[in-house]
Amino acid sequence: MSEMTPAPDAEILLAQPRGFCAGVDRAIEIVERALQRFGAPIYVRHEIVHNAYVVADLRRKGAVFVQDLDEVPAGATVIFSAHGVSRSVRAEAQARGLNVFDATCPLVTKVHVEVGKMRAEGCEIVMIGHRGHPEVEGTMGQADGGMLLVESPADVQTLQVADPTRLAYVTQTTLSVDETEEIVAALKARFPEIREPKKQDICYATQNRQDAVKFMAPQVDVVIVVGSPNSSNSNRLRELAERLGVPAYMVDAPEQVRPEWIAGKRRIGLTAGASAPEALAQSIVDRLRALGARQVRPLEGIEENMSFPLPKGLQATAA
Repeated sequence: MSEMTPAPDAEILLAQPRGFCAGVDRAIEIVERALQRFGAPIYVRHEIVHNAYVVADLRRKGAVFVQDLDEVPAGATVIFSAHGVSRSVRAEAQARGLNVFDATCPLVTKVHVEVGKMRAEGCEIVMIGHRGHPEVEGTMGQADGGMLLVESPADVQTLQVADPTRLAYVTQTTLSVDETEEIVAALKARFPEIREPKKQDICYATQNRQDAVKFMAPQVDVVIVVGSPNSSNSNRLRELAERLGVPAYMVDAPEQVRPEWIAGKRRIGLTAGASAPEALAQSIVDRLRALGARQVRPLEGIEENMSFPLPKGLQATAA
């Protein structure tokens, strides 16, 4: 046995669920249907989802990814990414008469609606999230002021709020469930009257994929997460595995898997973030097999069957 190969009886354990969630499925389908319906180019504000493989595939089909609407020609079709956009971006698109399709995940839209209601009730809102993430920018852009961002329990201690009795919080949908609970606990300790969302904002897919890693981690010697570096939910899976005491690595191409990661390992755990396609996960499985892993065993877990409707104008017409 070479020093760089896994143990002779090494097997790959596949987390369940892994990979695409309903919001990502919907967002990608919106771009593909718009391309079929209107032809290339179709402009997409920001990466439709945070996955390099998906973005490259859609670019080949004729999608043009832009950071700002001023890069979109007059009269063109533009799609808002799954992460959502601020009210000012919507207003700009409308003012310019662009043909807009909104691929914002419905679970992100739910948070936007919450923000609108909380502000209408006179609440200042604390958003738990990662500074600079497009979902955070879109959600904080649902209000003209009155929103504060926290990223850690330490941030909670330095918050300056107008009225502690008129305070509420929302969260980014792709956070670590455990870390968010710590921040919420800190908020409740400092501001006992803070209002919370009726239902947690962290989405079902984020929760399910983190639960699947918690189930898998004690059974494996190393975890490989399929996901791109800018994918929040993929990063949280890698961090979670590490917090559970298992070495973890994130890749978004098979050639990134390094033989030394699995050298001498008997059980290799594999999962994929909600924006990573199953075809990419399977290519990582093929790479692990080429490096010497023998068996592939899917683990038990939740079967997801959620789906979201497409926007009007892109729904399939009856034959």
